[in-house]
Amino acid sequence: MSSPTERSLVLIKPDAVRRGLLGEILSRFESKGLVIEALELRTMDGSLADAHYAEHVDKAFYPPLKDFMTSGPLAALILSGDSAVEVVRSMIGATDGRKAAAGTIRGDLALSNRENLVHASDSPESAERELALWFPKF
Repeated sequence: MSSPTERSLVLIKPDAVRRGLLGEILSRFESKGLVIEALELRTMDGSLADAHYAEHVDKAFYPPLKDFMTSGPLAALILSGDSAVEVVRSMIGATDGRKAAAGTIRGDLALSNRENLVHASDSPESAERELALWFPKF
C-alpha cells in the first residue's frame, strides 16, 4: 500500500539559475520519480519575500537573505509524490552546502550557507502555507 501523494514547494534560487543549474536540479527530481505539477520562472519581490520568510523578518540574517532571494530570477515549482516533503528535503541536503553530504544537490553543487541553490518546504504544513503564497490557484 503506498502513501498518499504529497506536495512540496521548491524554489531553485537565483544562484542556481545564474549558474545554469536549473536543468540538472530539475532532472534530479524527475529521475527520483517526483512529478512537476507547476513550474514558473519569476523574480521574488520584497513583499513576497517578507511573507515567505515571515518567521525570520526580525532576525539579523534576514536582510542579506532577502537581498539575495530578490536579486534575480528563480524557478518556483510544485513537486508531488509519495512523501514528497521528506524526499525533497533528503535530496537537497543540509542547509550549508559546505557541510551537505555528497550525493545531495547542495553537497554536490553548493559551497555556501546562504547561496545554497534550493529551498524546499520543511513540513506538510509549511508546504501548504508556501504553496498558497506562490501558487494560489493550485
